[in-house]
Amino acid sequence: MSTTTITLPKTEYQKLRRAADLLEIIRKFFEADFFTEPSVKDPKKIIKEFEKTGLYNKSFLKSLEKGLNESSYFSHSR
Repeated sequence: MSTTTITLPKTEYQKLRRAADLLEIIRKFFEADFFTEPSVKDPKKIIKEFEKTGLYNKSFLKSLEKGLNESSYFSHSR
């Protein structure tokens, strides 16, 4: 088997690497089981877990809480 070397600019390599990484993320996303029920159905517990990460601002958390409380899936589980 013959080896061929291709040289390209670092910026082009980084662009291709990012695209490959994103495609891998997308591939893994579509392999996930979308029909598995969430293990937690309590909106308050879900909000607390989001708060623990420190990644989300109060506005987002309030919006998430509102959405979970309006969801028929989560409102029937209380």
